[in-house]
Amino acid sequence: MTPEIEKRIKAVQAGRVPAGYKRTKVGIVPKEWDVFSLKNISTELHETAGNGRYETLSISAGVGFVNQTSKFGKDISGAQYAKYTVLKKGDFSYNKGNSKKYPQGCVYQLKDRDEAVVPNVFESFRLINGENDFFEQLFINGFLNGQLFSKINHGVRDDGLLNLRGDDFYSCQVPFPPLSEQKKIAEILATQDRVIELKEKLIVEKQSQKKYLMSVLLGDDFKKPFKLNGVTIDKKKWRDVSLSDCCLSEGQYGLNAPACAFKDNLPKYIRITDIDEDGRYNRSSVAYVDVDDYENYLLNENDVLLVRTGSTTGKSYLYDKNDGKLVYAGFLIRFNINPEFVDKRVVYACLNTNSYWKWVGVMSMRSGQPGINATEYSKYRFKIPLDKKEQKAIAEVLSAADEEISLLQKDLEQEKLKKKSLMQLLLTGLVRVNE
Repeated sequence: MTPEIEKRIKAVQAGRVPAGYKRTKVGIVPKEWDVFSLKNISTELHETAGNGRYETLSISAGVGFVNQTSKFGKDISGAQYAKYTVLKKGDFSYNKGNSKKYPQGCVYQLKDRDEAVVPNVFESFRLINGENDFFEQLFINGFLNGQLFSKINHGVRDDGLLNLRGDDFYSCQVPFPPLSEQKKIAEILATQDRVIELKEKLIVEKQSQKKYLMSVLLGDDFKKPFKLNGVTIDKKKWRDVSLSDCCLSEGQYGLNAPACAFKDNLPKYIRITDIDEDGRYNRSSVAYVDVDDYENYLLNENDVLLVRTGSTTGKSYLYDKNDGKLVYAGFLIRFNINPEFVDKRVVYACLNTNSYWKWVGVMSMRSGQPGINATEYSKYRFKIPLDKKEQKAIAEVLSAADEEISLLQKDLEQEKLKKKSLMQLLLTGLVRVNE
């Protein structure tokens, strides 16, 4: 970044208008940029599905358009289908539902379908002037949030949507660079999106490889002895054990207490929703325990957590000291692994094999509702090596896979931060694409 750009950014941050810029309703932007309301650059869409046959979509914050059956398990349009709004490729819709990522609702462009229909409670529109991909990036960056916040009649309607009139939405102001600049900005940000997408796919691939590795090393495959890092792995000599055999204490249920925002000297709270698909603690979703009596629920280095109810029953989390002080919440069960008997990483891997998930599938639905209690988990049986050298060899291979995934995730976070920085600089004109 050049000294001139740094000087410009500091000036804008201080509320001063640098040379070549002007103050507008959307903030300080380059003099060559216009500012329009959405109603001046778009047209509202009113064509309805009627008796036509269209794919029904909804909008998921942070994801975009999704098939209703995929999202909800069924098509929820019902009798309202005929009133759904028809979208063509390139059209936009604003979902008034609030979410953690987009408290004021979110706007997405239909890009991967030629046509579809969405609920008519969405504000759907088509740009009549402007580069679609530029405005898509503007909306994804939450540019409208501040304006929407001031226009929303705070509170939520009975249907779960924000109280916001269509006229108020279309009165929102947006920056409008010259079309050539819009296109270049969109191309730069799309390139960064492709970098992020490729890294996300690589992580998913590595996670799948790790799951396969766990099933191979600790499942029923490869019953013949084989070498692993110079150590002979002989499954014929492994011992059949229960989860309780591996633990110093029986499964213990978590703390039922309210979560809160940051407070001094309080540990973080790990809940079902804080455990990612790959069993890691989601550090971006942080809450704290709003009680003083939490000592008995603090995790230690040999703890494994299991989800006991809900759609993610069976999911596990192996405590990592790098996650900091954690108190585990209700609907999670703690098992404290005996390190003298077995390496905790071996037990954790046994709780991620194909055999384990088949057992979970059978056990969790016996009552018609997903759920496995501590006693039932304690009785789950699997085979482990008694030889410490075998345990160590298996654990080290799995740890190496974890470390590779962790490094890739850190790299991904850096790319996302780079994208965020690019959006903040390019979409406001603080950095011009010809500089």
